[in-house]
Amino acid sequence: MRAVSFRKDPGLSARMGGVGLGLGALYVLFGVVLMQWLGSAVLGFAVVLIMAAGQWFFSDTLALRSMRAKVVTPQQAPELHAMIDRLCLQAGLPKPKVAIAQTDLPNAFATGRSPSRSAVCVTTGILQRLTADELEGVLAHELAHVANRDVSVMTVASSLGLLAGFVTQWGFLLGGNRNRNNGGPAFIVVWLVSMVVYFLSFILTRSLSRYRELSADRRGAYLTGDPRQLATALQKISGDMSRLTPAQVEQTQGASAFFFAPALSRQSFSALFSTHPPLEQRLAQLAQIEVELRNPGAS
Repeated sequence: MRAVSFRKDPGLSARMGGVGLGLGALYVLFGVVLMQWLGSAVLGFAVVLIMAAGQWFFSDTLALRSMRAKVVTPQQAPELHAMIDRLCLQAGLPKPKVAIAQTDLPNAFATGRSPSRSAVCVTTGILQRLTADELEGVLAHELAHVANRDVSVMTVASSLGLLAGFVTQWGFLLGGNRNRNNGGPAFIVVWLVSMVVYFLSFILTRSLSRYRELSADRRGAYLTGDPRQLATALQKISGDMSRLTPAQVEQTQGASAFFFAPALSRQSFSALFSTHPPLEQRLAQLAQIEVELRNPGAS
């Protein structure tokens, strides 16, 4: 078996560093404002610390539960495990947990805070639709996310935005008692800061998300040496995902940023803010890699 490690991507590393610094600043800002609103530095610090620790230590478990996925053993899914075993050996990665979600939704995602604490999940829908070679391309893409360590950054960014969004949405209800106790102005500041944090975390997430998908496509294609299979899988899955109803899109919205292909209907307004680059851009990149692999002297 050939040994092919994932190619480094300095562009992704730089973007992850920038997003990480931005998230750190947002955490500090959000924590300081919470301390002021709650009237206790200790309580505000505890809220931020618990939130960050929960994201770091339980991101893989929470992501799998959100899709009702079950971790499977080699005896339960021998072909899937064998494929991941081969890819991990080629890439020099520790083997992640392997999970399957019982849904006709054709997709896959990776989660976890590090290569040694990660999971790769596929749905029954994707197992039924793809050939073995196409599935290998998708799994190589997901393992590239594990190797890139970009999932942890995306998880923290998404979770911070969700918390800020919760405060923004329910703030006036939660702050009703404070308004009666002359706490109105302080809560308005919290509410406004929550809106800013939500918006900035949204921008940071989107700026990283599109690039990380292109990076995973590149690194996965180089690992398998067959970009065509990944391109074919991408076309099949994107075609099915584009036919989702608005209700189906809503059900999968929480995990869409981590999917191999986004959960978007053609009529969905959220397509304007997609976490993934356009399909045409991903296919063009894979076609370019195929030319490069066939004619290495021309690159």
